[in-house]
Amino acid sequence: MRRSPRKLESEEDLYAAAIRALARRAHSVFEMRTYLERRAENKDVVKDVLARLRERKYLDDARYARQFASDRSRLRHQGRYRIARELRTRGVQDTHIEAALAELATQSDEPAEVRQQIARRIKHLRGPLDQHRIASIQRSLLRAGFSADAIRTGIRAIAKEDVPEMTSEEYE
Repeated sequence: MRRSPRKLESEEDLYAAAIRALARRAHSVFEMRTYLERRAENKDVVKDVLARLRERKYLDDARYARQFASDRSRLRHQGRYRIARELRTRGVQDTHIEAALAELATQSDEPAEVRQQIARRIKHLRGPLDQHRIASIQRSLLRAGFSADAIRTGIRAIAKEDVPEMTSEEYE
């Protein structure tokens, strides 16, 4: 079990903790507020530290959402639905999420990404590409956040056969 972090009393100590956290990775405003509230002896100081971080442009949810979407798409090969879901859990506003995904849509080609992911998964298969394996590929790509239409189209293009519509029971 984790013990609670050492409580910090001064604004300068909290600010230094926030800078150290930002040096490790980027944070949304919500994540930073949560982090600082756990560490603060006096919760009123957190607002001042957050204002100072925003003023110096260390915290910016719009920039954070753009960078997060770009990294997740490029490095982890995730689709727009998964990226949006993860940004929402990190407390980013929907307006920033939509803007980041719109920018991502201009930079990447989702159907091509889906075809590439399907080809990679099929390449490592042993045996024939049967309905069970097609369903497995569809589920993994749905979890990755790609649209069902793009997945179905991609499998049809790669497998060169008709792929049936899946019911919601088969997704689980």
